[in-house]
Amino acid sequence: MKKEKMKLTPWEAKGEMDYNKIVKEFGVSLLKELPPVFNENLLFRRKIIFAHRDIQRILEAIKNRKKFVMMTGLMPTGKFHIGHMLLAQQMIFYQKLGAKIYIAVADLEAYNARAQSLEDSRRIAIEEYILNYIALGLKPENCEVYFQSERSRDAKKSNAFYRLQNILARHATFAEFKAVYGEITPGKMISSLLQASDMLHAQLKEFEGPVPVVVPVGIDQDPHLRLARDISQRVKSEKFIQLSSTYHYFAPGLGGGKMSSSEPNSFIALTDDAKTVANKINKYAFSGGQATAEEHKKKGGNPDVDVPFQYLRFLFEEDDKKLQKIYEDYKSGKLLTGDLKKYTIDKINKFLSEHQKRREEAKKLLDKFIFKG
Repeated sequence: MKKEKMKLTPWEAKGEMDYNKIVKEFGVSLLKELPPVFNENLLFRRKIIFAHRDIQRILEAIKNRKKFVMMTGLMPTGKFHIGHMLLAQQMIFYQKLGAKIYIAVADLEAYNARAQSLEDSRRIAIEEYILNYIALGLKPENCEVYFQSERSRDAKKSNAFYRLQNILARHATFAEFKAVYGEITPGKMISSLLQASDMLHAQLKEFEGPVPVVVPVGIDQDPHLRLARDISQRVKSEKFIQLSSTYHYFAPGLGGGKMSSSEPNSFIALTDDAKTVANKINKYAFSGGQATAEEHKKKGGNPDVDVPFQYLRFLFEEDDKKLQKIYEDYKSGKLLTGDLKKYTIDKINKFLSEHQKRREEAKKLLDKFIFKG
């Protein structure tokens, strides 16, 4: 696998990720010991969610059974793939812990940053993302899904949301945008202010009022968090509780690097059939094994770079002891690359078979998620 120089922005993430360097440069904190309930979630238990900003106030809200919000967004471009499941699983986890879930469909950002029509964004958001969220276990109760282009049918709520975007604009400077994002366009500036409004507006009196808000993201989205956090503290007309955030590792693409919706052979979609999954894993998944079976038995493989193993670690092997045995057997050479790939293919296909049935059932529930607020 050829190593590519790391490039990390909210609109592009490529190359080999140096997470230690990212943590230092972005100034986030590594996650330490969490309450036992978090061990029920594979992503927290295995430290795939690895860093945070100000998570303590969320932990206190959970402990004291106080109201809090988990806010997230989706970019409605391309297929929903297994990498997107990392965020979806966090939505479902926080919802079970009592959070109200706010999900922004970034159709205006897709229009400004990617020249995609609002109509296409709406179709993709519903068919690819929202249906999969429901099939994965998201409940309509205590959940609001909205489009940036049309926040609410309630005029007071909608006005408050867009008014906040303009209030935030007064407290940001061009130099600040440039420092956070580098070279940017007016469209990206507008999108960033709208994202800040997305993250903060749950605290307005027209919505939940002052309430802790956690925003789980991939580390590439942290510039949006930094800007929103900084600007929010300058607004005197509102008393915003500082945003909390958590950061997860990127699920690797089939060939290594970040999974990308624009590269079909880098991901497994949740609508892929069993034959497609087998073909993608066998043909494109980067292996940490040796060139031949004989050499592999002697030298062993490297599960830390092996993509099929990483898919088991991130998503598809719930049993920690089983995962550890696979790790040790592969590293010792006892488990061959072909056997590891077959096991991973079987696990993914078993999951997708059930998921795709639930996805069909989810179509009946769509109306309960769209435009409730």
